[in-house]
Amino acid sequence: MTTTFDSTLTDRLAARLAGVDAELARRYPGDPGTRQPVHTVYVPADAFAADTVRTWGERALAALDAHAPDAEALSAALGLDATAVHDRVRAKLAREPVEDLRVDFEDGYGRRSDAEEDEAAARAAELTAAAVADGGAPPFVGIRAKSMEAAVRDRGVRTLDVFLTGLMARGGLPAGLVLTLPKVSHTEQVTAMAEVAGEFEKAHGLEAGRIRFEVQIETTQAVLGPDGRATVARLLDAGEGRVSALHYGTFDYSAACGVAPDHQAPDHPAADHAKAVMQVAVAGTGVRLSDGSTNVLPVGPTERVHAAWRHHHALVRRALARAYHQGWDMHPAHLPTRYAAVYGFYREGLETAAARLAAYARGGTADGGAVLDEPATARSLAGHLLRAVDCGAADAAEVARLTGLTRPELDALAGRAG
Repeated sequence: MTTTFDSTLTDRLAARLAGVDAELARRYPGDPGTRQPVHTVYVPADAFAADTVRTWGERALAALDAHAPDAEALSAALGLDATAVHDRVRAKLAREPVEDLRVDFEDGYGRRSDAEEDEAAARAAELTAAAVADGGAPPFVGIRAKSMEAAVRDRGVRTLDVFLTGLMARGGLPAGLVLTLPKVSHTEQVTAMAEVAGEFEKAHGLEAGRIRFEVQIETTQAVLGPDGRATVARLLDAGEGRVSALHYGTFDYSAACGVAPDHQAPDHPAADHAKAVMQVAVAGTGVRLSDGSTNVLPVGPTERVHAAWRHHHALVRRALARAYHQGWDMHPAHLPTRYAAVYGFYREGLETAAARLAAYARGGTADGGAVLDEPATARSLAGHLLRAVDCGAADAAEVARLTGLTRPELDALAGRAG
């Protein structure tokens, strides 16, 4: 075949773009291939106890039994057909009610004496280590210490030190350890947190990079800097590879934008803007994104609980449709609608998604030849099915049967490390 270009051109292009190739590979490694929890449960440090997870599950089941004891009642409460999810929600609340637990030493805890906070941090480490050892800990667990703001910086670092040192004395850092850095308003605060993590690793002979952390986006400066640049994208570099997730802080961010208290919610336009910027910043990086919380609690008489459940359910469904796969829950009675929304979201399209992926894997079309999916869509379909399995909305065997694909094949199609 006759061509115009010879190999010297492609060699020159390879040399020219070698640095770009390396930078893109470093910055955008893709999905890490690990499970992402569907929520984070927030418990003030003074309320954290050995039975917190079990108690939350019991209270969630009690709320479900009191206000929606069967599928028909839950369907009526939410205004939709909950037949396919009610039993799964009950089973989840009994087996694993909390996927991610954050013991809070910040806003939910407040300012205490140093002696009191030291004691609480040491106790959190002791209880966490014990729960991990006996299998009672959720898959992900950790603390939110105070921020790197000047007024509370020393206290926050000390709390981290007490907690992490306590874990090391009781068997080491658990695999599912998660730390949260709140109220970030400057990239240097994230770099400072990375330095704290690095110093702790060196002091205890841990592998460099072992300690990672989430960044809460609660200030306007964390989204847009004074130079007009998107600060949130720069936070990832500032964390020197240690940032594992960005979490939206509903109420601090709303207040910073001047949103009136009655309108501070995850579906406010200010919230949508912040999360859209966060989403683009983390896309392809392997860093996860989480929505915030609602302060509308499902408590009181059944009518009031149902209204709060419909509100929460709608917010969770809205977030999932926008690819915010995680959120924060503030009360045990939020758990029934968290899982009802998540399970409903995945189960409603389960068979269709599986059929489309199976057709793609065979090199054919889906829906009687009406749908021809591209590789990017196949990646999304596989990722969707894997999330369904991870959270319990579907069983691994069920997905394997519907797609005819093994777990390694699904991982490969999803672009996961597998």
